[in-house]
Amino acid sequence: MRAEDNRKITETGPGTPGGAWMRRYWQPVALAEELDTDRPVVPPRVLGEDLVLFRNEDGTLGLVDRRCAHRGADLALGRLEDGGLRCYFHGWLYGPGGDCLDTPAEPEDSRLRSKVRIRSYPVRERNGIVWGFLGDLGEGVAPPELPSLDCFAAPEEYTFAFKGYLDCNWLQALEVGIDPAHASYLHRFERDEDTGDSYGKQFRNASLGTDLPMTKILREYGRPEILNARTEYGQRIVALRRLDKDGMDGSSTHVRITHQVFPHGITIPLSATMAITQWHVPIDDLSCYWYAMFTSLDEPVDRATMRAQRLDGITLPDYKPVRNRANNYRFDPHEQRTQTYTGLGPDINVHDQMAVEGQGYIYDRTREKLSRSDRAIVTYRRMALRAIDTVAEGGSPDELLRDTADVESRGPIPLDGIGPTGEWERYWASSVADLRKASPWASGLRAALATGPAGVPGSDVEPDRSESTDAYASSES
Repeated sequence: MRAEDNRKITETGPGTPGGAWMRRYWQPVALAEELDTDRPVVPPRVLGEDLVLFRNEDGTLGLVDRRCAHRGADLALGRLEDGGLRCYFHGWLYGPGGDCLDTPAEPEDSRLRSKVRIRSYPVRERNGIVWGFLGDLGEGVAPPELPSLDCFAAPEEYTFAFKGYLDCNWLQALEVGIDPAHASYLHRFERDEDTGDSYGKQFRNASLGTDLPMTKILREYGRPEILNARTEYGQRIVALRRLDKDGMDGSSTHVRITHQVFPHGITIPLSATMAITQWHVPIDDLSCYWYAMFTSLDEPVDRATMRAQRLDGITLPDYKPVRNRANNYRFDPHEQRTQTYTGLGPDINVHDQMAVEGQGYIYDRTREKLSRSDRAIVTYRRMALRAIDTVAEGGSPDELLRDTADVESRGPIPLDGIGPTGEWERYWASSVADLRKASPWASGLRAALATGPAGVPGSDVEPDRSESTDAYASSES
C-alpha cells in the first residue's frame, strides 16, 4: 500500500478525508451502562473530538462539545442540573441541543445567551449502546435512521452490549475481524473443552447441528478456502474447511460466514444462535474502542453471566484491559508450549489485542507482504479508499444504508455450521431460514424469510489481488 493511501484510510480526525467519510455514519459513543450512575455524565473522545454525553432527569440525552463557549472550561466536570450542564466557572448552562439556557453572571436583561451555543450532535440509544451522529447535516436536516440490523431490531432482552479499549489505530482492530485464517493459529487451543460450558465464549461451541467442537476444527484445519463478495452493506466473507481427517471422508465441510459492515463493523457467530456485531470506533488515530452487541435468536441473553465474564479482564471506568503492553500481556511461555498458541490465557480478545497492538500504533502497510488469506482485507481497503474519495468529491458512499429495509432481509446473518461439501450457499440459506423461523422475534421479519440472507445465491466472488504489484493501484470498484 502506498504511504499516502495508508494515511488516507487510517486518519479520521476533523478535517481529514477519512474523517469526513466516517462522519457519514452513526458512531457508538458510550455504553448505556456508563450512564447508570448518580451523575450520568461521561466524556467520550470519538474521531479525535472531545465530547460530553449526559442524561437529564427526564431521560433526555445530550451529546455536546466538551468546552464551554465562554472561556473553554471543561464541561465534563460541570454541574448536571436545571435541564442541562452548567459550567462551574461562571455558571453558563447548556441544554442537550447545545443552546445556552442561562448566563447568571450577566445582567438580568442581557441577551447574551440567545447568541451562544456549543456544537451538539444527534444521539440515539439502542440495546445498550448510545450512538452519536457527528456529521454535518445542515440546518433542519435530520440524520439518517439507524439501519435495521438484527442487533437493532431484536428486543432488548435478546441483546447484550460491551466494549473494550485497544492501544492502536482502528483499522488494525477491524482487519483482524475480517481475516478468517488467523483463528486457526492465534486462537488455537491444544485441548477441547466441554462445549456444554461454552456459553458466552468465542470459538468454544460446537458447530450447528453437531457435537464437533470449534476448537478442534480450527486446530486441525488451518488452510481454509476463503471466498468474499461485495454487498450493499460491505462484504460477505466465507471460510470453508473440508473435513477429511479422523475418519471423516470429506463429504462434509465446515462453513463459517461472517460479514464486514461499513464503515468499521463486523458480524460474526458466537454460537449457532447468537451473533456478535462489533464496531471498531476511533478514539483518535492512535487508539480505539471496540463496541460489541451480542444478539440471540432463540432465547433472552444471560446478561449477568456475559458481563461477569468480560469484567474479569478489564478495569473500570475506562474498560481498559488488565493484560496490556505494560505487563507484556502476562505472557506465559509454559502455557504457550502446552495449552494455547499465544500463551495469553483463554480470552480471545486478549489474543486479538496483542496481535493488533503488536503492529504498532499505526501500522506501516507499505512494508507488508500480503497473502491469499488477506483477500477480504484487500477488498475492504479498496472499497474504503473509493468511499473516502467519493465523499471528498461531494458524493455519497455506495455502502451507506439510509433505508431500514436495506438490511432487514439480510441481517447480515453469520453462520458456523457443517454442511454438504460443495453446497455452502444452499446450506447457509436453509440453516438461517430454519433458525429465524424458530426465533420468537426474528420470525416476524417476513422480508428476511422471503429473500434469504445477503444475496444468496449468485454473488460475484472477489478476485485474489494479494499478488498484485499494487493491490490499490486505482480506486475502481
